[in-house]
Amino acid sequence: MVERSQSEKRAIFRELHRSGCFVLPNPWDVGSAAALASLGFRALATTSSGYAWSCGHADGQMTRDDVLAHLRLMARATDLPINADFESGYAATPDGVAENVSMAIETGVAGISIEDSTGDSRAPLREIAEATERMQAARQAIDAAGGEIILTGRAENFFVGRPDLDDTIRRLKAYADAGADCLYAPGLRTREQISAVIAAVAPKPVNVLIGWDTDLTVQDLADLGVRRISVGGALARTAWAGFLRAARSLAEHGRFDGFADAASGAELDGMFDRRDRP
Repeated sequence: MVERSQSEKRAIFRELHRSGCFVLPNPWDVGSAAALASLGFRALATTSSGYAWSCGHADGQMTRDDVLAHLRLMARATDLPINADFESGYAATPDGVAENVSMAIETGVAGISIEDSTGDSRAPLREIAEATERMQAARQAIDAAGGEIILTGRAENFFVGRPDLDDTIRRLKAYADAGADCLYAPGLRTREQISAVIAAVAPKPVNVLIGWDTDLTVQDLADLGVRRISVGGALARTAWAGFLRAARSLAEHGRFDGFADAASGAELDGMFDRRDRP
């Protein structure tokens, strides 16, 4: 297989946002990225929480340099385009956001998501004007690098305990006007909420997060007009649940029944074997 160039990956990612609906699962390391690629997904996205947990930290505790190193690794992990969960840009000022986005672009990612959260539970959302200025700074950095990167603007209202749909829509429309290519409000759960966001920012594409058990299917979301579906840290949490269940059974009860559903070594070796095959 011929390795795709950065420009080819970015062109593929941009094309995926033009029509239809695609699933953008979130690996947290090279192995999980390779596994997802082997299952036929067309693009991947990093997860700040999944990566942090794999390093023994809580979500939001990784440094900019940690994340940049992770992005370099993940961009090389597979032949698929990858979107970077870049949290709020790892900077206090718009100029700092622009500088950091420029560094993120150099890692080889195909997309970058910027959110409007502050990390402060007392005032968890930035004012719209400030958040918009930061989005504009990210847009300018992307344009200065050639404009190949998909910029996703995130309104975190529902994720930080401020589930105000009207304010969420105001924010997303402002981020669209500031140059975001794709809009994303993690935490929307109902068809009505999702449809309202899609209508408000049309014709720009919308990412919907599904990180919980739901009756909604990929086809249901596609029928609503969703362009992109991500799962955040849900796959990482699912993997951790199996690990903790088996480890607790061993530690607390001296039992090995937690290994009953384990993948076989042969299956994993077969999936990760990188030797050329005839």
